[in-house]
Amino acid sequence: MSTITKPVTVDEYDQMIEDGTIGENDHVELWDGTVVPKMPKNPRHRVGTRKTAEALERVIPHVWHVAKEEAVVMKPRSKPEPDVAVIRAELKYDSSRDATAADCCLVVEVADRSLADDQGKKLAGYARAGIPVYWIINLRAGQVEVYTGPDPAAGQYGNHVDYRPGQAIPVIIDGQVVGQIAVADLLP
Repeated sequence: MSTITKPVTVDEYDQMIEDGTIGENDHVELWDGTVVPKMPKNPRHRVGTRKTAEALERVIPHVWHVAKEEAVVMKPRSKPEPDVAVIRAELKYDSSRDATAADCCLVVEVADRSLADDQGKKLAGYARAGIPVYWIINLRAGQVEVYTGPDPAAGQYGNHVDYRPGQAIPVIIDGQVVGQIAVADLLP
């Protein structure tokens, strides 16, 4: 992939994928107009992602779907691929478009080496996009950070609670608690 020097829109990014400028083996995503490399996954990250997806699949209502490392469009200049996202079920087999922030009720990033980005630019980006609930599976601290109440204008969340082993996280979908997941069930 060649170096890109100007801010890129989601539409331009999609065109770069379509025309081969960004290839299948380029592990990148679009954040705030910049095409950035995705962090390689270590075994702890892979296991944390897998455990989180499986735990969410057990509790979410059938009108939602758990997606792993699939794009969420946050126009005009971001198209991240969160580790796990809960999106509307009708998009599970829809090949005509990617999920948008409006289709997504929960985003999860599993953080080890990426912790600074997940607590910084990604947190701000998800808040600006209005993602209602954002979890960081913080592998370094052995806890789950839960952010709710996004303020899109400020790019921040109004509420933040840390959950540790021995505690359970409420799973909030459409403003309703639909179940709980033990922190220990998410950590590798």
